[in-house]
Amino acid sequence: MKRYVLILDLKNDPDLIGEYEQFHQEIWPEIRKSILDSGILEMEIFRVENRLTMILEARDDFSFEKKAIMDKLNPKVKDWEDLMWKYQQALPFAEKDEKWILMKKIFELK
Repeated sequence: MKRYVLILDLKNDPDLIGEYEQFHQEIWPEIRKSILDSGILEMEIFRVENRLTMILEARDDFSFEKKAIMDKLNPKVKDWEDLMWKYQQALPFAEKDEKWILMKKIFELK
């Protein structure tokens, strides 16, 4: 199993942040299915102020490239991502059209 941690910022507006959290109380069924079909087994999103952290647990055969291809072919995922962009904002160091950014693990206590 693979584990990933990603970050993204929300627009710093309490009303928008509240709406974003509401959408995540019960995501669309098609989005849940697309996440699971891509090989992601578990997903958690945490927030402090307008900073989000996402933790993914995925099968060994999971890849972000494969998921991106699947997402492009799924109109419901495109609708969801377009809607979420109303609430999200790219980090200052993000590449063009990059949303969630993969974090580098620098420490592990075992």
